[in-house]
Amino acid sequence: MVKIPKSHPRYWSLLYREKIIEGMERGITAKAGLIAHGRGEAFDYLIGEKTIKPAEEAMRAAVAKLLLAKHPVLSVNGNVAALVPRETVELAKVLRAKLEVNLFYRTEERVKKIAEVLREAGAEEVLGINPTKRIPGLESERGKVDEEGIWKADVVLVPLEDGDRTEALVRMGKFVITVDLNPLSRSARMADITIVDNIIRAYPRMIELAKEMRNYPREKLEEIVKNYDNSRILSEVLIHIKDRLTKLAEEGIWRRERLE
Repeated sequence: MVKIPKSHPRYWSLLYREKIIEGMERGITAKAGLIAHGRGEAFDYLIGEKTIKPAEEAMRAAVAKLLLAKHPVLSVNGNVAALVPRETVELAKVLRAKLEVNLFYRTEERVKKIAEVLREAGAEEVLGINPTKRIPGLESERGKVDEEGIWKADVVLVPLEDGDRTEALVRMGKFVITVDLNPLSRSARMADITIVDNIIRAYPRMIELAKEMRNYPREKLEEIVKNYDNSRILSEVLIHIKDRLTKLAEEGIWRRERLE
């Protein structure tokens, strides 16, 4: 990995970009994952590279639903394994959820390498290595799932996801949660709960929320989920982007005097 000086104004962005590149070099991340990451960075700029209020509300609802679930599962792809392996494992543990590797560009070698990364991060069990079931209507390799994992799950967290699998899981009757920086994507619009945030911020925050909310009475968790409206949240994200861009345009993005 290229060493990036912490004094660099884009330190964190460049660091996680390098993690994706390193993931590709290790055989964890597919080439298409680099494109997806760049697209996500663009939307992160638009929201201001911070966790906004609609994302916080979505995270609370997501954690509540996962804590209520009988068989919660966290899906893991190459980008997730490259960016937040330890956070993924910790989140699964605090939620008492299973981990399952699921890939669009699936090879047995990639699956085993991702499983190894998760085990190095502390995972005791990783599903998806030998899938025995297929999601109905999904012909890609992503349709292959573990009978004890996504196939059995009632609630599935599918971050950085393709819209076709999100839609297919919804058709199966699963409650689907996604983390997606693009509020206009099919995944964002098809999911039951969409967290429009960078996963490097979302997962640590969800861990904090899960540790707090696991002590809530069931009735309180159910109330949080009941009051959640994903359409409203996505609309609020778009309004946030519109208002932010309007403000930037009115104030002027480039202020040369700041550099003089």
